Amino acid sequence: MPRVLDPFRFVLIAVGGWMNQHQLQIIDYLREENRVLREQLGGRRMRFNDGQRRRLAARAKGLGRRLLAEVATIVTPETLLAWHRRLIAIKYDGSAQRGPGRPKTAVDLEALVVKLAEENRDWGYRRIQGALSNLGRKIARSTIAEILERHGIEPAPERSRTTTWKEFLSRHWELIVAADFFTVEVWTRRGLQRFLVLFFIDLATRRVEIAGIARTANGLWMSQIGRNLTDATDGILNGKRYLIHDRDPLFTTEFLNMLADVNVESVRLPPRSPNLNAHAERFVRSIKESCLERMIFCNGSLSGPASRARITIRSAWACSLRCRIGLNNSGSIRASLGNVLASNRSFF
Repeated sequence: MPRVLDPFRFVLIAVGGWMNQHQLQIIDYLREENRVLREQLGGRRMRFNDGQRRRLAARAKGLGRRLLAEVATIVTPETLLAWHRRLIAIKYDGSAQRGPGRPKTAVDLEALVVKLAEENRDWGYRRIQGALSNLGRKIARSTIAEILERHGIEPAPERSRTTTWKEFLSRHWELIVAADFFTVEVWTRRGLQRFLVLFFIDLATRRVEIAGIARTANGLWMSQIGRNLTDATDGILNGKRYLIHDRDPLFTTEFLNMLADVNVESVRLPPRSPNLNAHAERFVRSIKESCLERMIFCNGSLSGPASRARITIRSAWACSLRCRIGLNNSGSIRASLGNVLASNRSFF
């Protein structure tokens, strides 16, 4: 007996066929519309924003590469699938929820590591680690090496063979004298003229001595100053071993030989390095700010004993009022100031 087609199934098949045909017509129209729009662009490359890429990638994943090759016209199937993979990667990207990673070394602990390395130049990483362990601070050897490298501190073998300028000065305070020049503008009968002042500063006590003031300085003037400095009674170089000075040609060979005769070694600084003679440079700034820039010298009196005494007093005054320059200066500077006043009372 032949099977009779179910009316409901027949209606369902008919409606499904009609809908399929309708969808095919819609797709054909959209594809043709897409071709027309691309013709309007004239071969120019289309630009998409992130939202447009996201929407196209989401629709393209369900079609597959083979079907996309038939219907995709504005971009290639490979591009659509690459956008989809990037969309998945962004969805599962957890970098925003990650922690900061390994915590940084505490600031006080890092400062302690640097201090131990600077004060103990022959200590290696393990020795510093052990010293910190005795203090109850735990730190890895690699962390110590990283901290020292970040602060420009060399490892122990190289660090122990070198000496910084600051360490050299601090170890030889009692044996070092620094010298430098500064100038003073003076009104004379011939107009404004410049006088040169040579001074010496004892790094141990910060005591300053004005060695000479001259309008024209030469080798003979420096030789006389050298004899005064090396005087066995009151020369500032008595008991000293080193004289720090710059490369000024006034420090002649004859002058340096006179110093060598009394076992004073000349330490000649590199060019353009005023920071290596910082104490002398700071004194020049102090005496200029507190004295020379506040006074007018005239009539050539600077070369006389009165003006020489005035500068000496101002030098002592500048050192006594600046605790950053003087060391234990509460009594010694005041005493030297009183001596200068007493010896030059007739000049005021």
